[in-house]
Amino acid sequence: MDISDKAAPDWPRSLWADAVENTDVNAPLDGDLQTDVAIIGAGFTGLRAALHLAEAGTSVAVIDTGDVGWGASGRNGGQVNPMLPFNSPAKLRRLLGATYFERLTEASLKSADELFSLIDTYQIECQARQNGWLRVLHNERALRKAEADVKEWNSFGAGMTVARGEDVHRVSGTKSYEYGVITPRGGAVHPLMLAQGLAKAAAQRGARIFGRTTAHSLKQVDNQWQVQTDRGSIRSGNVIVATNGYSGPLVPKLDRSIIPLTPIQMATASLPNDVIDSILPDGHTISDSRRVIMYARREPDNRIVYGGLGKRLGNGELGGFDWLRRDAERVFPQLRGAAWTHRWGGQIAITDDHLPHLHEPQKGLVIGLGYNGRGVAMSNVMGRVLAERVLGAAQDTLPFPTAPIKAIPYRPFKLMGLGSAVWFMRLLDAIETRS
Repeated sequence: MDISDKAAPDWPRSLWADAVENTDVNAPLDGDLQTDVAIIGAGFTGLRAALHLAEAGTSVAVIDTGDVGWGASGRNGGQVNPMLPFNSPAKLRRLLGATYFERLTEASLKSADELFSLIDTYQIECQARQNGWLRVLHNERALRKAEADVKEWNSFGAGMTVARGEDVHRVSGTKSYEYGVITPRGGAVHPLMLAQGLAKAAAQRGARIFGRTTAHSLKQVDNQWQVQTDRGSIRSGNVIVATNGYSGPLVPKLDRSIIPLTPIQMATASLPNDVIDSILPDGHTISDSRRVIMYARREPDNRIVYGGLGKRLGNGELGGFDWLRRDAERVFPQLRGAAWTHRWGGQIAITDDHLPHLHEPQKGLVIGLGYNGRGVAMSNVMGRVLAERVLGAAQDTLPFPTAPIKAIPYRPFKLMGLGSAVWFMRLLDAIETRS
């Protein structure tokens, strides 16, 4: 992570952290280091890049203010959803042009398969299951849009199907929605186990990973990059910045090119068999089409994990769990009276155009961020692409266009108005859902 001079915030402990033996396992950097590539950020993007580079015989050092998976990579909902969010295919084509539209569409629709293949190749134990993703639709307008989008996505081999009525009720375990889109390539992972598994695979191939090490400055010295940290410095020919929603002022304008949002999750205690068997019985993950979405999954130990958008309060704590619990009970009335044992969250990056961004502001400095809620699958693609670029792939062969870093217009005002905007979107969602 890159959060400048601030210490890592004391985030609530997640269900995922309680399921692993060690969450802080990497010693900090101690002194000065020379390496081929320095990577800032030990989340999915940075670790995937480190693994690819180390396997190619490149010397790699990874640093993080926290440790492996400390940020959103180890705190997210763990859903592997193979589709770019927000933008319709028609809008994506306008934003990207025909060539990059086709490349990025293909990369995103194959992103889940790519991740599950990676997990299998390196035998990463992370409770991976590819049982499909159900995106339920909250009104008929969402259905009409989904039908048009599915037709185009399927022309790229997505294999999506539109379900209605009893078919949706059976697959989801709820009668709160009448329509849905089933994407068979979707699935779920234990995100912190995945991050630790990527780190282990990279380290076995020679990558060096340092926790509790904050990058304070980045500059060129004698035709090399120097990453100055609170624990020493790293000299390298190339630097990959993979800080996503935790980006600070290390790279000019990078933090101002995103809006940080705070998804939150809750987990129930293990549920009785008759309750858990009635929710997502075929093991699909689920999310919906509202402006402020929900997402949920069932766990191997009979828990339900339910997530949505929360907020960071002035005292540093996370808010939004009361709304989340009410929404969970609305969608799944079976959960009324259930004990919720864990509440946690992380920080993701939203870009102005709702697309992942690849930047190369100077030679030897590459940056990837902005997954807009699709980070589990797309960060894996981005990490691989960043590594390929460092290894010499031409910019015009990559699935992401290389773009200059641009500050979001009126960003301070957008941040100030974020709470009101979320409240208004929830109001619209409620009206549309009821109607």
